[in-house]
Amino acid sequence: MLLRVKNLKVRAEGKEVLKGVDFEIEKGQIQALLGPNGSGKSVFAQTILGNTKYKVREGKILFLGKNITKLSSEKRVKLGMALVWQAPPAIKGVKFSDLLEKISKKKIETEKIGASSLLERELNVGFSGGEKKISELLQVLSLNPRFVIFDEIDSGLDIKSLEKVAKIIKKELVKNGVSILFITHWGRILKFLKPDFVNVMVEGRIICKEKDYKKVLRTIKKYNYEKCKECPFLAG
Repeated sequence: MLLRVKNLKVRAEGKEVLKGVDFEIEKGQIQALLGPNGSGKSVFAQTILGNTKYKVREGKILFLGKNITKLSSEKRVKLGMALVWQAPPAIKGVKFSDLLEKISKKKIETEKIGASSLLERELNVGFSGGEKKISELLQVLSLNPRFVIFDEIDSGLDIKSLEKVAKIIKKELVKNGVSILFITHWGRILKFLKPDFVNVMVEGRIICKEKDYKKVLRTIKKYNYEKCKECPFLAG
């Protein structure tokens, strides 16, 4: 097992946000995490990557069999974890190619993912929504990770861009054994990713884990997550 989360309870600003989350993912798997706004999805992602804003009150995070619950974000990244942001910042004065040179652990053929035209520009400055997603993907590929969390990278993308992003993720990451956790609100990209499992988080808990992503999406579309509360607790 690549990553295993056990009974994770997390507080932020005096409030318990995650209320006993169990989750696991194997090498080379794609899993999705869906849930309404405020359900705890992004807090879960940030906690896995070690953001100290979120305090682990109980539970464990195991990565490659090692308890990393108290490790710094920097050490987790060195172990092979990465997080792709929904809205990456624009940084004036930093050329994209210079950043890649600093962080790269692996040479990437930028032409394959349509990123060559971005290299001489300032990082995310004036980038379109699609260009920002490609920028983030190229940065992640350059880190040569074992596990990547995509936090709503599908937000604001049209269907053509969704398909392109999904194709890059599957070809350049999953095909090479990288595990993916894709956090999304409505899951439009899932028909292109075809995840191994879909997890549904409501009110700080993963209340359902299902192989049939189409079934989950149909239920959410019809009942707007209310029906999900009736699912048996299958995760972990």
